[in-house]
Amino acid sequence: MVRIVLGVIAGFFAWFVIWVGIEKILSAAWPAFGAFQAAFQEAIERGPRATDFFPDTTFLIVHVLVACIVSAAAGFLAASVAGEKARAPLALGFMLLAMGLAKAYMSWPLVPLWYHVIFAAILLPMAILGGRFYSSN
Repeated sequence: MVRIVLGVIAGFFAWFVIWVGIEKILSAAWPAFGAFQAAFQEAIERGPRATDFFPDTTFLIVHVLVACIVSAAAGFLAASVAGEKARAPLALGFMLLAMGLAKAYMSWPLVPLWYHVIFAAILLPMAILGGRFYSSN
């Protein structure tokens, strides 16, 4: 049980580290992405009416794709640390879903409904899928 808890914690922190790392790499390699990220963050902090933020579909799709990759990687790590591929990725997936719903709440007026639905909906299944790639052999 302790390994499962440690796996979930490791997967959750890894999700954030990998997410931030990918955002930094994309922002450096693709300046328009970095500008979008900065404007999005400012709009969250100051409110949608205080900025001229506009949700660009290309960048939102990139976020969804990155969330798929990062969630699967975190699920794999959770399973690896836990030594099993069912409970740790499932628990991690629910934690990521809770985080995704909180993110949707904070950014609700800033981005379209489809983004909120897809972003939140992929977190749990991708964590489970990542966990299924783990082999204890």
